[in-house]
Amino acid sequence: MKNQSSKLPKIPEPYWRDTVQLPTHQKLAKNLNVDVAIVGGGITGITAAYLLSKEGLNVALADSDVLLNGTTGHTTAKITVQHDIIYDELIQHFGAEQAKHYYEANLSGLEFIRKTVNEKNIECDFTTEDAILYAVSDESMKKLLKEKEAYEKLGIPFEFTDKIPLDIEMQGALIVKNQAQFHPLKYLHTLVQEMSQAGVQIFEKTVIIDMKGTEDEPKLITNEGFEITCQHVISASHFPFVDGSAFYFARMYADRSYVVSAKTSKPYPGGMFLSVDEPKRSLRSATDNGETVVIIGGEGHKTGQVKDTARLYENLESFGETVFGLNEITHKWSAQDLFTLDKVPYIGNLTSNHKNIYTATGFHKWGMTNGTFAALMLRDLIVKKESLYLDLFTPSRFQSDPSVKEFLKQNADVAKHLISGKINPPSKRPQDLKANEGSPVIFQGKRAGAYKDDKGVLHLVDTTCTHLGCEVEWNNGDRTWDCPCHGSRFSYSGDVIEGPADKPLKVLDAELQ
Repeated sequence: MKNQSSKLPKIPEPYWRDTVQLPTHQKLAKNLNVDVAIVGGGITGITAAYLLSKEGLNVALADSDVLLNGTTGHTTAKITVQHDIIYDELIQHFGAEQAKHYYEANLSGLEFIRKTVNEKNIECDFTTEDAILYAVSDESMKKLLKEKEAYEKLGIPFEFTDKIPLDIEMQGALIVKNQAQFHPLKYLHTLVQEMSQAGVQIFEKTVIIDMKGTEDEPKLITNEGFEITCQHVISASHFPFVDGSAFYFARMYADRSYVVSAKTSKPYPGGMFLSVDEPKRSLRSATDNGETVVIIGGEGHKTGQVKDTARLYENLESFGETVFGLNEITHKWSAQDLFTLDKVPYIGNLTSNHKNIYTATGFHKWGMTNGTFAALMLRDLIVKKESLYLDLFTPSRFQSDPSVKEFLKQNADVAKHLISGKINPPSKRPQDLKANEGSPVIFQGKRAGAYKDDKGVLHLVDTTCTHLGCEVEWNNGDRTWDCPCHGSRFSYSGDVIEGPADKPLKVLDAELQ
């Protein structure tokens, strides 16, 4: 493999954000009164703001960071109804009618993106592609055949084959044609421009920390004390910024995966591939200055529960080298998304008691269609007060199978990591670290987190997560502190990257070591 290390950024940067120039927006610095306040500037928040502005509503959109720097900016950007092995499971847990609704909902997300790109002539590298789910092992082949039966039962068009145009030994593949891929930030940039012209007020670096007011007139409070008064609130902030006593943190878990983009020796055959087998292998292509790059993803795990994440990038590089031959790695990055107990997103009223407060979360790594559909559904709930899909996606649902089992499993896992982090002291001291190394350390007799940057400057933080008190772990691939309990992530200097935590880690005085 040529030039694989010299081109890599020290802090992973996604291909999408590195290949488009996005406008910047001011921080909220006054009180506002609008019809709809949207928290979160990813695909759901932006699409919802765009749709609601077209309905003539006065909309404000606030993001705690900058637009499109969260999950949407780190996606693989496949636009497909083929969401791994899902439909057989949905039929078992929800029945065929609701499983069909899941398919129809995501198809509507796909078709909305396709229609919008075509009508507005958006230059976003949109291409129609086959989505291909393939099995390597005997066990995965059994799952794939069951999924094929589910497609037949639900009327999902497909093809089945025992050959794919990749140098991979496999047993079978399930193909859904007329799916798509694109550059998500180029697409959403156009929506941002149009909704801005329609009067949507956009604010970045605006952290919403609380919600007050009444049911008919909620007020969002920023960390600087400004208020957004509105009639409707949409939480599209990945993890809901307000819980409403719904215990979302106990009903979802965060899962990370890793991505490498590279120029290859062998030509890419087209299509979007995903393995049934673990560890996952996801493939698609993109264009960088007229050259094809292959985007290789996979190696998923629960956030904060794998320490040597640099090795996971290496595994993807090794796979890419075997299948294509890698000439140059252009980018690497990681992504995180939330899984609900039953794998169906939570879209609708925050709770049954919050009639004007909505949320959309838990897209389980299929946010391009799920997130777009969520915006369409929330538009309908706000404007029309109804949606055909409300029963399936309502956050208030609780399917006894598999929710009880998964609830107990995930929260037992949280308890294990909470206790483990408290009773297992680190062995390193801050002075033991080399440049560009981070680790839990012993500092003044207590557990702390230390990172020594490439200039030798030491950054020390308290490793107690500000959400519910678990101990964060060092992610050496991304240089972040990740919580193994509920998926909060912090920079090496303690700043919040992803919730549910909304407060930074406490910074410790490195000079006191």
